Amino acid sequence: MNDAYPQDLGLLINGEWHRGGRNVHVVTNPATEAPLAELPLATEADLDAALHAAQRGFHIWSAMSAHQRARLMMRAAQLLKERKESIARVLTLENGKPLVDSLGELDRAIETIEWTAEEGKRTYGRVMVPRSRALSEMTIKRPVGPVAAFAPWNFPVVLAARKVAAALAAGCSTVIKPAEETPASCIALAQAFTDAGVPAGVINMVFGVPAQVSNHLIASTTIKKVSFTGSVPIGRLLCKLAGEQLKPVTMELGGHSPVIVFDDVDVERIATMCAAFKYRNAGQVCLSPNRFYVHERIYDAFVARFVAAAQRIEVGDGLRPGTKMGPLNNVRRLRAAEAFVEDACARGARIETGGKRVGTRGYFFEPTVLTCVDEGASILNEEPFCPVVPIMPFATTEEAIAKANGVEFGLAAYAFTDSLTRASQLVESLEAGWLGINSFTPSLADAPIGGLKTSGIGYEGGPEGLDAYLHTKYVSQASLV
Repeated sequence: MNDAYPQDLGLLINGEWHRGGRNVHVVTNPATEAPLAELPLATEADLDAALHAAQRGFHIWSAMSAHQRARLMMRAAQLLKERKESIARVLTLENGKPLVDSLGELDRAIETIEWTAEEGKRTYGRVMVPRSRALSEMTIKRPVGPVAAFAPWNFPVVLAARKVAAALAAGCSTVIKPAEETPASCIALAQAFTDAGVPAGVINMVFGVPAQVSNHLIASTTIKKVSFTGSVPIGRLLCKLAGEQLKPVTMELGGHSPVIVFDDVDVERIATMCAAFKYRNAGQVCLSPNRFYVHERIYDAFVARFVAAAQRIEVGDGLRPGTKMGPLNNVRRLRAAEAFVEDACARGARIETGGKRVGTRGYFFEPTVLTCVDEGASILNEEPFCPVVPIMPFATTEEAIAKANGVEFGLAAYAFTDSLTRASQLVESLEAGWLGINSFTPSLADAPIGGLKTSGIGYEGGPEGLDAYLHTKYVSQASLV
């Protein structure tokens, strides 16, 4: 066990933490494979209690004004600021990312809560032009009700905060299930809200066997909306469960983001920028640049610079000073990285750097660059979620766009060019909900993120993300005089 990691993990139900007497999941440090703590898993009785608490919490919370809710949310954000250093250390222990990245994630979570709290005061309806003097017409926005939310392990705090903050700002209560791999950092998030004075039952946090928890929560008549961030296959299953109950969903699903680099850019600068962003969080990012298409005139120079940048990345324990890339989060991702490289090489790919596990302890994998990659290789067709990069040449803009759009995903896309005309063409042609032109700006509190094709349904972030937790009620009122 690690002294810096909390040993009192539990389930938050109706304002109280429940521990012991349950089956457990052993939380593991991905850098050492050593156990960190035992996490209690919810029973059916726990889930029923959480649902009952969320129903009660909704009646209390939705009756409060948006200004009252915002004050409590801002207080929670302040507590997170005060606790940021200790929470970031816990996040690195259970997730693996470098400490500086964990601190950055906490900053983004805090910003998300603060921005959403303020935006909750602006959930305006509209007054319509009356059809007669005796009639008034308007729309008002009201919270949808208790929400079931599911957050992943790659950015556990900010993604959980995005769901919880939007739900709370809208006036909804929540039952949230973060990932069992990264529970303590999310528990710290929930603790900040409870310590800030958010009433019991408004936020409930459970852990458990994923299929059992999702089936139980979504089937309940208490839950009025489902929010999920994760893989496409799991998203399909949850959509099916919600569809059977005719419940609205927000789904941020997988991505396989293309990067198109044209021959009118500074090759050294752009290649270095691309490498830095690709290997962030060991490539375990939904918006990660995954497929690089580089104009044939600069292809060799780009690959050389990219490889050099990849080789300079310091791989190691996220708590060690100087580490730029930590381990993969779990053994599943390590095996997936090995399988992507093996499949690509079997189809004729060439390893320019990396390609294998680092050491024998911890889930470390070398920053890897592949060239001569066959179009049928799995790395070009499946979301990799690992630090493996295929780089391919292209000759024409039309060819690059066709290849970029040639997968079932449509979450994000990136392009680098000095041509405004070409940039405008790419904005209209690339099939992605998030598009960066000469930029790798990560998701922000005030910006909506939503995928096309199989990459999602609806939006998170921005006013659009808040609106997903509201329903619009039309009101017509006639005078009887």
